[in-house]
Amino acid sequence: MAYKILILGASYGSLLGTKLLMAGHDVTLVCRQKTADVINAEGTDVRIKLRGEDDHRSFLSGDLPGTLDAAAPSSVKLEQYDLVALAMSEPQYGSDDIRELLRRIAAARLPCLSIMNMPPLPFLKRIPGLDAGLLEKSFNAPEVWAGFEPGLVTLCSPDPQAFRPPGEKPNVLHVGLPTNFKSAPFEAAEHNAMLREIEADIEALRVDGKDVPVKLRMHESLFVPFAKWAMLLTGNYRCVLASGSQPIRDAVHGDPELAARTYALVNDIVVRLGASESDLVPFEKYANAATGLLKPSSAARAIDAGTVEIERVDRLVKLIADQLGMGSALLDETVARIDKRLKENSLVAA
Repeated sequence: MAYKILILGASYGSLLGTKLLMAGHDVTLVCRQKTADVINAEGTDVRIKLRGEDDHRSFLSGDLPGTLDAAAPSSVKLEQYDLVALAMSEPQYGSDDIRELLRRIAAARLPCLSIMNMPPLPFLKRIPGLDAGLLEKSFNAPEVWAGFEPGLVTLCSPDPQAFRPPGEKPNVLHVGLPTNFKSAPFEAAEHNAMLREIEADIEALRVDGKDVPVKLRMHESLFVPFAKWAMLLTGNYRCVLASGSQPIRDAVHGDPELAARTYALVNDIVVRLGASESDLVPFEKYANAATGLLKPSSAARAIDAGTVEIERVDRLVKLIADQLGMGSALLDETVARIDKRLKENSLVAA
């Protein structure tokens, strides 16, 4: 059956949205009114390279089986949706209009699939033995998650890399690394059945007889999305230098021994939480993929541009490590460096 899916975030969210539209599902992207006007007038253009091809193809929403629209947060009517996808950066959920929409989503008890790097607090409450209350300091606006039932929130590892090309309109997204979204389960069987059906619909997609990259892969383990943490702490956050930034490739391959130690440390933390080795991604596979990541991470670029808020998975992992008795100077140094850069930006902004 066709589902109606609300996606908070029209940039990265348009990648998942396009795969859903290709599979015949209907999508609403939540964004600023100005962006919504562009999307409602022109649709979206998501560019993905198929295996064996040299050039990216443009997948235009108007050419796809599902229907797409976009809306500002205040105009969303929740009763028509089966599923909500959370695709904004964590700091964005603190704005007044998104706070109110989140309050309404929680009250409506809609299942929420997060494709944020930062796991929502309700999902962290599902991890046995973890005191989620002690982790609130890693969130910019922890209070916005207070009304959510943990079992209705699951996490999807946002492994695909995508960006808005410079000079393009806000309805364009270029996919640089077309890997898969890997989802943990919900608590309720009916919500997991819906994810399985969507997974199968996306898996079946073919264009000119060819497979289309970027799948939704549902797993039985809660910990599969946490495999992304080692990648973030080894590459993305180590792009942030004391002054300026470096590409993810250089953060990983500039000092391979340090990168390997950092990666192993974070994976050890995830295993202590309850993950199995099969939930994780080997360092060699990540390091190989990182050779093609020639830009600084979005967090590093945002800091260079003067932002005062980013997603703090670095701080989250540090706080979890401290809670488990696995604190490390490797984590402390990364957190301190990013704290310093954000504080410097705050002083300039003031």
